[in-house]
Amino acid sequence: MGHVTLSATPKGNGFQATVTYPNGVSISSSEAFPTQAEAIEAAALKVLDMPERLTDLDRSDTSDLSLRPAFLSRLRDAKTVCEQKERRKP
Repeated sequence: MGHVTLSATPKGNGFQATVTYPNGVSISSSEAFPTQAEAIEAAALKVLDMPERLTDLDRSDTSDLSLRPAFLSRLRDAKTVCEQKERRKP
Protein backbone atom coordinates (compact mmCIF):
# COMPACT_ATOMS: atom_id res chain seq x y z
CA MET A 1 0.00 0.00 0.00
CA GLY A 2 1.29 3.46 -0.87
CA HIS A 3 1.76 5.96 1.93
CA VAL A 4 2.32 9.67 1.54
CA THR A 5 3.90 11.18 4.64
CA LEU A 6 3.45 14.82 5.62
CA SER A 7 5.94 16.06 8.19
CA ALA A 8 7.35 19.15 9.85
CA THR A 9 10.98 19.46 10.92
CA PRO A 10 12.70 22.32 12.75
CA LYS A 11 14.26 24.92 10.46
CA GLY A 12 15.59 28.22 11.69
CA ASN A 13 12.90 29.87 13.83
CA GLY A 14 10.12 27.62 12.55
CA PHE A 15 9.35 24.36 10.80
CA GLN A 16 9.91 23.09 7.28
CA ALA A 17 7.12 21.20 5.51
CA THR A 18 8.03 17.90 3.82
CA VAL A 19 6.03 15.51 1.65
CA THR A 20 7.53 12.02 1.28
CA TYR A 21 6.24 9.57 -1.32
CA PRO A 22 6.54 5.76 -1.14
CA ASN A 23 9.23 5.68 -3.81
CA GLY A 24 11.50 7.67 -1.47
CA VAL A 25 11.11 11.05 -3.18
CA SER A 26 10.80 13.90 -0.68
CA ILE A 27 9.75 17.45 -1.43
CA SER A 28 10.49 20.10 1.20
CA SER A 29 9.39 23.71 1.45
CA SER A 30 11.98 26.40 0.99
CA GLU A 31 10.34 28.54 3.67
CA ALA A 32 9.88 27.97 7.39
CA PHE A 33 6.45 28.09 9.01
CA PRO A 34 5.83 29.40 12.55
CA THR A 35 4.17 26.20 13.80
CA GLN A 36 4.27 22.48 13.04
CA ALA A 37 0.56 22.58 12.20
CA GLU A 38 1.08 25.28 9.56
CA ALA A 39 3.96 23.29 8.05
CA ILE A 40 1.79 20.15 7.84
CA GLU A 41 -1.04 22.19 6.25
CA ALA A 42 1.42 23.54 3.68
CA ALA A 43 2.58 20.00 2.90
CA ALA A 44 -1.02 18.83 2.42
CA LEU A 45 -1.72 21.73 0.07
CA LYS A 46 1.42 20.85 -1.89
CA VAL A 47 0.10 17.30 -2.39
CA LEU A 48 -3.12 18.78 -3.79
CA ASP A 49 -1.12 20.98 -6.15
CA MET A 50 0.63 17.92 -7.63
CA PRO A 51 -2.11 15.39 -8.46
CA GLU A 52 0.18 13.65 -10.95
CA ARG A 53 2.17 12.28 -8.00
CA LEU A 54 -0.99 10.58 -6.70
CA THR A 55 -1.72 9.23 -10.17
CA ASP A 56 1.76 7.70 -10.15
CA LEU A 57 0.83 5.91 -6.91
CA ASP A 58 -2.15 4.37 -8.71
CA ARG A 59 0.07 3.05 -11.47
CA SER A 60 2.51 1.45 -9.06
CA ASP A 61 0.01 -0.24 -6.71
CA THR A 62 -3.29 -1.24 -8.25
CA SER A 63 -4.57 -2.82 -5.02
CA ASP A 64 -5.02 0.64 -3.48
CA LEU A 65 -7.15 2.15 -6.25
CA SER A 66 -10.26 2.09 -4.06
CA LEU A 67 -8.55 4.31 -1.46
CA ARG A 68 -7.62 7.17 -3.80
CA PRO A 69 -11.04 8.92 -4.01
CA ALA A 70 -11.40 8.97 -0.21
CA PHE A 71 -7.84 10.26 0.19
CA LEU A 72 -8.37 13.06 -2.33
CA SER A 73 -11.68 13.97 -0.71
CA ARG A 74 -10.01 14.29 2.69
CA LEU A 75 -7.22 16.42 1.24
CA ARG A 76 -9.78 18.72 -0.39
CA ASP A 77 -11.58 19.01 2.95
CA ALA A 78 -8.27 19.91 4.61
CA LYS A 79 -7.59 22.52 1.91
CA THR A 80 -11.03 24.06 2.51
CA VAL A 81 -10.35 24.28 6.25
CA CYS A 82 -6.97 25.91 5.58
CA GLU A 83 -8.53 28.44 3.23
CA GLN A 84 -11.23 29.28 5.78
CA LYS A 85 -8.56 29.82 8.44
CA GLU A 86 -6.65 32.14 6.12
CA ARG A 87 -9.78 34.23 5.48
CA ARG A 88 -10.33 34.66 9.23
CA LYS A 89 -6.80 35.98 9.86
CA PRO A 90 -6.68 39.73 10.46
